[in-house]
Amino acid sequence: MEQRILSLLVDNTAGVLSRIAGLFSRRGYNIDSLTVGVTADERFSRMTVVCSGDEQILEQITKQLAKLVDVRTIKVLEPGNSVSHELVMIKVTAKPEQRQGIVSVADIFRAKVVDISPESMTIEMTGNHKKLEAFISLMRDYEILELARTGVTGLSRGSDDVTFL
Repeated sequence: MEQRILSLLVDNTAGVLSRIAGLFSRRGYNIDSLTVGVTADERFSRMTVVCSGDEQILEQITKQLAKLVDVRTIKVLEPGNSVSHELVMIKVTAKPEQRQGIVSVADIFRAKVVDISPESMTIEMTGNHKKLEAFISLMRDYEILELARTGVTGLSRGSDDVTFL
């Protein structure tokens, strides 16, 4: 089973997300990750959809998405020709004697402490999936109280298609 990251330029109108999610639901496909945000042109939004399946299923998903009226452009974000990241925020138990250790791990991963309280610390970090998983794994030593993770978002490298807002 392989994973594919699709970057969609869609109309910024009500119901677009529902129609795209419905396409996946009706066909029994799962969305591994989904992020949506407005582009430089407010008429359009960019959706980054991560989905899994064999090559045939992934091709079918791409073709079905292309048929939707709201979808203007679809790009497959290939690992070597794109940049993709996600964000994680982790709140961990942090006794005073543990704080320096937590900060040291955060520094190694270029993570940032964004909140501190008498009994906890919240750290945010961006990066690729493997980097986030490694960081989360190390944070488990400090008892994770809460964890929030965005979906993957990405762009293709270079200026090969400047019309893709």
